[in-house]
Amino acid sequence: MTVKAKAILKDKFWILEDKGERVGTLSINEDNKFVISSSSGISQYKSKQALQKTFGKDFFESKVIPATVDIENEVNGFPTSTTPYNTMYDVRNKLPLFTKSQKSKSIYCAGYYVIRFDKGWVKSFCPKLITLERYDYNGPFKTELEMRTELSRVK
Repeated sequence: MTVKAKAILKDKFWILEDKGERVGTLSINEDNKFVISSSSGISQYKSKQALQKTFGKDFFESKVIPATVDIENEVNGFPTSTTPYNTMYDVRNKLPLFTKSQKSKSIYCAGYYVIRFDKGWVKSFCPKLITLERYDYNGPFKTELEMRTELSRVK
């Protein structure tokens, strides 16, 4: 088992991977202790040195994963899945809206959302406006990390 910590937020939050497969998360709590959450439970470590002693000297990878959002593909600062057309902003619901083509009548919401369907909460990127009108939702979020954090909170 060669677990590596990939930084998502520099010196705050990491994804733990074993041979490219996600196995958990690592974060720093308010007591400045390192907390690992995985399917086997939660464990705490006092320092980086304690983690490196357990997982090896090259446990922390030095490169931060860049956000893969194309600046051109956004509406009011929220990312979109394609080039947005007919951009709008729903002031009442605070939703950045767009269509996927010039002549389209289907309206999509820019950003990341968590939506509560009958079977539970699910994550969604640029859902249709009609979906958000029919179901409870939280969002929009500018990053996938914010959305995942909210999804963990509501589940």
